[in-house]
Amino acid sequence: MQAEHHHHVLQLDIQGTPQAWISIEQAASHYATGSVAWEEGEGPLRTLRGGWNAVVGRQSVMDIHPIIALSGASRVNLFDVTPAVNKTKLLRRDRMTCAYCGQSFRERDLQCEHILPESRGGAWSWMNLVTACAWCNGRKADRTPEEARMPLMYLPYVPSRFEDFLLAGRNIRADVHDWLAARLPKASRLN
Repeated sequence: MQAEHHHHVLQLDIQGTPQAWISIEQAASHYATGSVAWEEGEGPLRTLRGGWNAVVGRQSVMDIHPIIALSGASRVNLFDVTPAVNKTKLLRRDRMTCAYCGQSFRERDLQCEHILPESRGGAWSWMNLVTACAWCNGRKADRTPEEARMPLMYLPYVPSRFEDFLLAGRNIRADVHDWLAARLPKASRLN
């Protein structure tokens, strides 16, 4: 049996696009209603056992796989969805590396840095945020990289849906991680 801390199921649409992390109970409901079109993963995440059928003398058993695709239309319009930005995902996107000095740091020693300063209208968005160490962030201050003469070592980008599910940092099984990683864009920093 897999470790108990891997208790979320990756829900996909019929085409294999990630939709949500769901609980084992929610996945069981999809299995029970027959809405699971296909499943992936190296063996079940959990096996649920129900009551006994008196006629055939068998217990009902439901294997919940770590990745399930649901039949029907997708709940998420992928053309309108930009993954939400938060500090953890930004630092992971940028591989814990300062965009100005290029050095790697621990998470607690890094900050989210606005390329166009927030005080000058810079948005909290994937394309205007990079990871910076405290020293470089303080040195750049309320200027653009050009004004501060601090060129970016790498460019920001909006993560794909597959990257976003990895960046969220859930404690997921290796087979689910590998499934998502195999679908990353070639230019992804997570490769």
